[in-house]
Amino acid sequence: MKIETLVLGALQTNCYLVSKDGGNEVIVIDPAAEPEKILAAVGERKVAAVLLTHGHFDHTGALSTFEGKPIYMHPADEVMLTDATWSVGWRFNDHEIRPAATDFVMEGSKLHLAGLDISVMHLPGHTLGGVAYRIEDALFTGDTLFHRAYGRVDHAGGDLKVLLQSVRRLLKMEEDLQVYAGHGRTTTLFQERGYL
Repeated sequence: MKIETLVLGALQTNCYLVSKDGGNEVIVIDPAAEPEKILAAVGERKVAAVLLTHGHFDHTGALSTFEGKPIYMHPADEVMLTDATWSVGWRFNDHEIRPAATDFVMEGSKLHLAGLDISVMHLPGHTLGGVAYRIEDALFTGDTLFHRAYGRVDHAGGDLKVLLQSVRRLLKMEEDLQVYAGHGRTTTLFQERGYL
């Protein structure tokens, strides 16, 4: 599996391109901003789908570039695609309505995209509909778990008690998965277990 990281936008949000080794299809996780950079990195490959870890504006800024492609997210965050108060876009004068999700994921959802098997964990707390996507030994956690930190809870839908439950759930996993967070560097579950 190949994972490419693009750091995009005013909040330096991580957008990930995930593909099977040698494959001609790619999955875009959190198209944050700067669509031209994402498209340049995609190149001649086909975008199989877009996966959203949650609906905040800084994770969806280039979503309109992929309108017509399958767009996956948890239904509890759907309102963020059309409401700048919920998406926090209003703080950065971003009131743009995003394309609607075409497919919804829930706890335990299984996907097969671009030749890769994907499983979904619902991890509320940062937002109501935050999720992580597991692909092989990689876990894309959005803004739930970072290197040496976890997400903020002072926006609509945030709840510290619920977020800490989600973080503890991740850290109790038996496998030491690579963590690809919404911001900052890559880490592992075992590294964070020793810190958080």
